[in-house]
Amino acid sequence: MLVFGMPRTPNIDPLAVKRAQVAADAATNLEELRRAQAVLLPALLRATLEQTACALGVGRATVTRLQAAFRQRSASRTEAPVRQWGGRRNSWMTLEEARAFLEPWLKLAAKGSLLVVSPLRAALAERVGHPVKASLIYRLLARHGWRKVAPDTRHPKSSPAAQAEWKKNSPKRWQPC
Repeated sequence: MLVFGMPRTPNIDPLAVKRAQVAADAATNLEELRRAQAVLLPALLRATLEQTACALGVGRATVTRLQAAFRQRSASRTEAPVRQWGGRRNSWMTLEEARAFLEPWLKLAAKGSLLVVSPLRAALAERVGHPVKASLIYRLLARHGWRKVAPDTRHPKSSPAAQAEWKKNSPKRWQPC
């Protein structure tokens, strides 16, 4: 008889449960403990993935990742690094290639010329073979330590003494009622 809407019963190897109990007792950090608990909770308490995720304080998909990481570590018996999410997985150039790409503009900037984004954007589009957005250029420049230099807040030919004199002796522009 098939019952729809019920979660499937977990099929967990008893040897994996024993390994998870040993790993939970020997855990030295939170990540090791969560990996072991991701196996123990469904096996011992018949918890669903949602219930396990709620108990561990993670998302449902993370529970399956933790279980897979536990199986991988217990199978290999080595301390392989846990998969780290994040980073530049869709980059068009390595950091060294990007550094070499920015080199001509760095030489121009060292001479005191302004960097205009549109020629840099056109050169990058030509290099990668398709149009690129301006935000990509700004992120590229920020990644390599470039920053936008804002204009100064005062004019270079201004005179603080002349401004103070004007404030003292300026004609009144308002009329009293």
